[in-house]
Amino acid sequence: MLPERKQILVVDDEPNLRRVLAAQLSRDGYDVHTADDGEQALAVLGENHIDLVITDLRMPKMDGMELLRRAVALDGELPVVMITAHGTVDNAVEALKTGAFDYITKPFDQSEVRTIVKKALRTRDLSSAEFTRSAEAPPPVDARYGIIGNSAGIQELYAVLERVADTPTTVLVSGESGTGKELVARALHENSSRRDKPFIKVNCAAIPRDLMESELFGYERGAFTGAVGSKPGRFELASGGTLFLDEIGTIPIEMQVKLLRALQEHEFERVGGIKTIRVDVRLVAATNSDLKKEIAAGAFREDLYYRLNVVSIRLPPLRERREDVALLVAHFIEKFNARLKKNVSGLDAEAEQTLLSYPWPGNIRELENLVERAVLFCDRDRISVADLPPEVKRGDGHRPSTPSEPPALDESLADGLKERVKAAMSRLERELILKALDQTHNNVTHAARLLKISRKGLQLKMKELGLREKDERGEP
Repeated sequence: MLPERKQILVVDDEPNLRRVLAAQLSRDGYDVHTADDGEQALAVLGENHIDLVITDLRMPKMDGMELLRRAVALDGELPVVMITAHGTVDNAVEALKTGAFDYITKPFDQSEVRTIVKKALRTRDLSSAEFTRSAEAPPPVDARYGIIGNSAGIQELYAVLERVADTPTTVLVSGESGTGKELVARALHENSSRRDKPFIKVNCAAIPRDLMESELFGYERGAFTGAVGSKPGRFELASGGTLFLDEIGTIPIEMQVKLLRALQEHEFERVGGIKTIRVDVRLVAATNSDLKKEIAAGAFREDLYYRLNVVSIRLPPLRERREDVALLVAHFIEKFNARLKKNVSGLDAEAEQTLLSYPWPGNIRELENLVERAVLFCDRDRISVADLPPEVKRGDGHRPSTPSEPPALDESLADGLKERVKAAMSRLERELILKALDQTHNNVTHAARLLKISRKGLQLKMKELGLREKDERGEP
């Protein structure tokens, strides 16, 4: 709906550290919420759409580890960054294995914080909508390994998972964006003897080129400016468990030699270190690009490709498994009924036919988002075509092509067009806000959560659109 600034929650019982960190993040263009402890942080998470949590490890009432567990239970894709003193680095490493995104040590410099924040938010943007099973809704009976489908392509996937899940074999998962590659990686891990060990995921596309080596293999103190202490990489954190490298094709060519050696020899050195570290890691890699074309273009090493491609799993796009659409829709309706406290029973015949004929360029990710929107705004027992977005009604899964040299537009005509677009956007925003308020019985806090914006942002937009704010009881 409205382009919103990222929302960051800073949790620390030291007022000075909270103020300093909040001031830096505000200067960097983020909206910052603060909390004194874990219990207060959970209340903030319950009332706002938070994109990133930065929390101290040691706090009264509820420490950072417990907050991490509770936050991840609320939102499995929410990145949590731990703040720790040098004496508790081992605890921070344990937090990474539990599910924290990263950690920073006190005292920290601004550039380190800025880098970690950008990386965490980019990772969330790239992967938070990936198709994953929600704890709010159990998988239907048609699901095996947490994967839903009865089509031939999914039956083949089940057969491969049956054979390779409980082995140390490297697996390369390929498929278009939104087809569920991370879901397959988790299925391989959770159905193996490594299920009680760490599952560490890395979105390679989110890591700056010059930080890739230290991210994967760690670094020693003094290895580069800002390296005030040693830090293990993702390979070390995943030892004994599974390392999932998403978007493997984006790894720089110069880094691929070291990655190949780590896979072949199960050993490496940290950046700036001389000690060889041995690990036992089961690697699962994923890509939405054609690695053979990357090899031909000189952007990907052929020897690394063959080392990764021991077992290849191709996930079919949703347009090739239309018989699974109804199953997926039923699952998502159940999931969002629970989350949004609705009671939608399904699709009417026309809406079902519309979804079956749509090409789904965004695959399962697009379908999930569409069902969430339809359930949210459906005022009847069943979702109808009226609840679907315009491009789905038209059956147009691709944006119209734009000519390379668009014709010049008369200035007065352009100004008029801008005004009409602005007016249309205001009408749409007004309609969405009114529906969200109606859905939540005029509870502004809950409406903001449904719209995935901050409460303050919603209040400002309501004022801009002339919508008089009502209190939490629905009274003006």
